[in-house]
Amino acid sequence: MSTDRTTDFLRELLVRQLTTWLPAALHRSRRATIALAWSGDDAGGAAAALRVVAGHADQVRGRRVTVLVLADGAADLPTRLGPVEAELPAEVTVHLLPGVPDRLPVAVKAAGAAGSPLFCFVDLPGAVTPKLLTAAANGRTGEVLLHAGSAARDALVAAGFPLVAEVAPVLPNGTAAGVIGFGSRSDRSLEAVRDALWAVGADLDVGLSDPADPAGAPVDVAGDPDPEPLARELLAELRHGGPRPVTELRRHTLTATVYRAADATRALTGLLDAGDVRREREAGRLAGDEIITSTR
Repeated sequence: MSTDRTTDFLRELLVRQLTTWLPAALHRSRRATIALAWSGDDAGGAAAALRVVAGHADQVRGRRVTVLVLADGAADLPTRLGPVEAELPAEVTVHLLPGVPDRLPVAVKAAGAAGSPLFCFVDLPGAVTPKLLTAAANGRTGEVLLHAGSAARDALVAAGFPLVAEVAPVLPNGTAAGVIGFGSRSDRSLEAVRDALWAVGADLDVGLSDPADPAGAPVDVAGDPDPEPLARELLAELRHGGPRPVTELRRHTLTATVYRAADATRALTGLLDAGDVRREREAGRLAGDEIITSTR
């Protein structure tokens, strides 16, 4: 599962999502915790995450940010991360901890993360444990981005995340690269991580497939996708569940498919043009609260 391209993919995805999460976390709280856990050693990923924190120095000042880096077999990590740590504001505390990702619950508790925003990134080769995800949920304040060897949707839901999504990256040679899982309570974060997956996938020529449909062809993310598969999915959802607001259909797109929220808008427009669905208003932009109804 681990290849240089997979490592690059995960590293860039981490940077993009942390860039979205950190300003929002510091806006609503005076303290925040970032926990990074690898089964192995990715000093480059840890350094990239610390650079994101350093890049938000103005927002960090007057607040408290704790960064936990948990890596297995990385005895020289302090030396390798030292130059990046030197760039951090005084309000940032970094703890470098040896051990496997399963030790993350203990590390998060020791850091006093309870009650404040927590972002966890976890990379492990096998299945994720319920205990780890419960710690990442952090009551109602956690968000987790994980890379695992198998699907994690059920475990994320069981841990208490109301918004859960997962996709399977597919390398250019057709090799599966594990599963990317995401759990949050923020629609904004959910939309951001999906946009990041597509942007990074396009840059690195990595496709995305649905872990629940291993026989399905991966979606080419380097351009505008064919709207038909998503249109069929949304139409089936409307026929099954009845009329839905646009916001819920966009959320369904993000949690149940590999597509983006913007793709949902295009798919709905196609369904409207074909007469398969109808909207409340006769014209204008599709608003989030507008109800869409299947016509057949």
